Amino acid sequence: MKTRAVRLYGKKDLRLEEFELPELKDDEILVEVISDSICMSTYKAAILGPDHKRVPKDVAEHPVIVGHEMAGNIVQVGVKWRDQFSPGEKFALQPALNYKGSMASPGYSYRYCGGAATYAILPQEVMELGCLLKYDGEAYYDASLAEPMSCIIGAFHASYHTAMGCYEHKMGIVEGGKLAILAGAGPMGLGAVDYALHADRRPGMIVVTDVDEERLARARAIFPPEAAEKDGITLIFANTKAMTDVPGYLRSLTGGTGFDDVHVYAPIRGVVEQGDQILGRDGCLNFFAGPTDTAFAGAINYYNVHYNSTHVMGTTGGNTSDMIESLRLTEKKLINPAVMVTHIGGLDSAGDATLRLPETPGGKKLIYTGIDMALTAIDEFAAKGRTNPHFAKLAEITERNKGLWSAEAEKYLLEHWKK
Repeated sequence: MKTRAVRLYGKKDLRLEEFELPELKDDEILVEVISDSICMSTYKAAILGPDHKRVPKDVAEHPVIVGHEMAGNIVQVGVKWRDQFSPGEKFALQPALNYKGSMASPGYSYRYCGGAATYAILPQEVMELGCLLKYDGEAYYDASLAEPMSCIIGAFHASYHTAMGCYEHKMGIVEGGKLAILAGAGPMGLGAVDYALHADRRPGMIVVTDVDEERLARARAIFPPEAAEKDGITLIFANTKAMTDVPGYLRSLTGGTGFDDVHVYAPIRGVVEQGDQILGRDGCLNFFAGPTDTAFAGAINYYNVHYNSTHVMGTTGGNTSDMIESLRLTEKKLINPAVMVTHIGGLDSAGDATLRLPETPGGKKLIYTGIDMALTAIDEFAAKGRTNPHFAKLAEITERNKGLWSAEAEKYLLEHWKK
């Protein structure tokens, strides 16, 4: 069977190609990829090429398919897995395999397994580790976004606290406590707000900061503070761009006691240091945003570490349990990962969109692999609709949904856009 895929050959060398997949082995599964959202980690792999820890050194001779936030349909099942999986089932994929200590991962390391493709072959280790996950939801994009949502969920679970005089760590954010999400109006920050508002364990206060008023306005429209108030949560969005004393202002919102949990969503020294300065007693700072600078550092108040038991930790990625939680919450419509998505495109736009990811404004870029479509911002649909009736219809659908992508929009796109 032929597949059409974006393959990595070296640094900044991504190519859209059609090629033949090998015959399926008894311990493999063939899948049709429908959607794949682009991750900043894929950009890093594309920039670094063979210098990336997950990319093979011989990638120039044996290119790999990129993309790991994939969802689609199971097409063919090898003999070994026929008692667990069946053709026609929808799937999501947990790419963090860590198989026998290897860094190999779908979207970085495999010649025939990646999300930026029409068809892919899942190697046996994916199934052996329980990383091929069945999905019963309506929309494919929700399953694609389960992977980035799992990273967010993992960060919430990994936060920890202790009682005075006790050495036992209590995992998770403080229920009913005060949570700050710094630089939080971007795609992952909005996912964090969604989870904090609708998970089983919820804070009593959520403060979201950013320096971009347009992004904050969008965040307020998606998550109206008055709606959160009805659920007993105080939700505050704050533009800190012009503030002379950001930590002082943020601490004042807590009555001066500081925050129980602080999640930092930008690898900026000043933001990390703000996070440290607003921690309350036993406050936990989760440095969520991964820096590219290996020497990245910031000041920490060690007086507070000693006397106030403040602590700093970090998470990268989520585990399979986190991803399953994301899928189940999405299936029950308790969370809406579409809050992260701002752009839609086809497979022909995936390579360029990946290489331009840091300079392209907005949130998540969602790729539908079976179509050709220039990467387009959702808020540009109406303008493009003047000359393209399909964009006009998509604009109508998204405008009815707070400007968000939706199952209805996906269904229309898959049924009407030229394959």
